[in-house]
Amino acid sequence: MTIRYPNGRRYTTTQPSMKKKQAKQMTYSNRGMTLEEDINETNEYYLHQGKAVIHKKPTPVQIVQVDYPKRSAAVIKEAYFKQASTTDFNGVFQGRYIDFEAKETKNKQSFPLKNFHEHQVSHMKQIVAQKGICFVLLRFTITDEVYLLDAVHLIDYYEKQDQKRKSILKTDIEKYGHLIKIGYHPRIDYLSVVQDVYFG
Repeated sequence: MTIRYPNGRRYTTTQPSMKKKQAKQMTYSNRGMTLEEDINETNEYYLHQGKAVIHKKPTPVQIVQVDYPKRSAAVIKEAYFKQASTTDFNGVFQGRYIDFEAKETKNKQSFPLKNFHEHQVSHMKQIVAQKGICFVLLRFTITDEVYLLDAVHLIDYYEKQDQKRKSILKTDIEKYGHLIKIGYHPRIDYLSVVQDVYFG
């Protein structure tokens, strides 16, 4: 199946080799799961516990070519992303709107700002202006550390990257962000941090 961005560019994903995948599963305590998978699992836990309603945002796709090899089956052959995505997740927690992005890096000492796009940062600014709760979850995969960083700090670093660094130092993330405890149920209990930071 071919999927294209709004500008017509082809969307591709790189599949990690089996050897790398096995090494990741043995090395990291996250059992090879991506940050997105961990958050989806956590959100399911929150939903079943009645704690919050938070979901991954669907990406709007325009289907342009479909094959019907059988009457009972359809295969999508070509599709385009209708528009650039904003942030990954949104929902409601204790009557407040929550909106956040999740990113991970293999870097040990900094988080590259190129992981964020201008339209995502603009969206975060709009959420902050409306008094919504907006943040990013940043995972350092080597150490399996996840930090919650308020969007205000990310926006500030992003807008000053031409005069300063093209990344956020891990020491700054430790200073302005909040380390999230990694557990089993829920896997990444980010709402405990949200409770302390935004409702404390």
